[in-house]
Amino acid sequence: MNKYSVMAWSMVVALGGFLFGFDTAVISGAEKSIQQYWGLSVFAHGLTISIALIGTVVGSLLGARPSDRFGRKNTLYFVAAAYLLSSVGTAVAGDWYLFLGFRFLGGLGVGISSVTAPIYISEVSPAERRGRLVGLFQFNVVLGILISYLSNYLLSQGGDTSWRWMLGVQAFPSLLFLVLIYFIPESPRWLVLKKGESAKALEILRIINPLNCEKELRAIQESDLHNKISHSDDLFSGKYKTPIVLAMLFAFFNQVSGINAIIYYAPRIFEMAGLGAHSSLLSTVGIGLINFLFTLIAINFIDKVGRRVLMLIGSVGLICSLFLVAFTFYSGHMSGVAIPVYMMLFIAFFAFSQGAVIWVFISEIFPNQVRAKGQTLGSSTHWIMAAIIAFGFPYLAENLGGAVTFSFFGVMMVLQLVFVWRFMPETKGKSLEQIENNIVMSH
Repeated sequence: MNKYSVMAWSMVVALGGFLFGFDTAVISGAEKSIQQYWGLSVFAHGLTISIALIGTVVGSLLGARPSDRFGRKNTLYFVAAAYLLSSVGTAVAGDWYLFLGFRFLGGLGVGISSVTAPIYISEVSPAERRGRLVGLFQFNVVLGILISYLSNYLLSQGGDTSWRWMLGVQAFPSLLFLVLIYFIPESPRWLVLKKGESAKALEILRIINPLNCEKELRAIQESDLHNKISHSDDLFSGKYKTPIVLAMLFAFFNQVSGINAIIYYAPRIFEMAGLGAHSSLLSTVGIGLINFLFTLIAINFIDKVGRRVLMLIGSVGLICSLFLVAFTFYSGHMSGVAIPVYMMLFIAFFAFSQGAVIWVFISEIFPNQVRAKGQTLGSSTHWIMAAIIAFGFPYLAENLGGAVTFSFFGVMMVLQLVFVWRFMPETKGKSLEQIENNIVMSH
């Protein structure tokens, strides 16, 4: 197995994850300046912050179509171009409506990337290393979040136009991503399933796994033949109800943990806990660093202990940390240290479990024929819930308080623990075709 080639391809595609994370979190440092610059009302300000999320939802809903029709590689070209145009456009926009348009375009890139990049990596990865390689995507997401927090902190001293630099600096990695996509091959599974180009697919499989490439090609062809005979390329035919339920619940629980509320509103949460504005911004860098480190640890364990074990450990940790935050708000004994410490504990357990596992698990559980549609379903559920949480968190925090809000997130994580313990199958070490047989054929 030419593991260095597969690793290189995965790292290039995972760069889309870096831009995903950077684009998602960078607005947190610029939002107050943008509000002042255009004198935005509360509604207009909320729309400005959430417009990229709306674009992400649209992009995730549309992601399967270009991925299936034009190929994984060509779709990634569009993603890179969207990131590039969005970063340059938002940095130079003199008009608020134009700014919204470019932020929406960046969101489209994030949404389509969350569908296409994990699919591509899962389809070129050997079974025994797939968790780690697809995990590179999430690793790069959190690296992007961390770098955006650091970048915002460093550029925040640049005066009135610093918010433009915060948003514009993303153009450099976007351009690099656009160039590097040229050097990766198309997904061999897409070539067989959508183009019928088995010879070309075999060349790529020979690089991935020279010892078993022909056996793997036959397994892909048999999977394709079975799906054609049973006319089962309709995701909602009833045949795929098990992976559909697994993907939707997994994505739902990912967001009702409160992760995006914390990513988007970390400085405000810390200010609620009594920290000053400057300390709050610096504390978000701490959150980004913890997120990065524990994602790195998780992707080194995901193929050894499995997806399910990470989720069981993480769920228990999330329950404990969320109820500690809720209790601290309830008691009113906020020294300014307790909340940030519990938040970082939350981030550590989230990164070690849900954060590292979500894109791996959803990209594995759907059969070849409907993988892009299944990934779209999981991804769009994730982003719709993210939008609801991002919209609802300020209202909940202001009207119900931190204690009730974080208790709600804690109760949701108790339900996640039950879901993982009772219903989540293990997928480590199995080929995509073996997982298809285990999850779909056996139900």
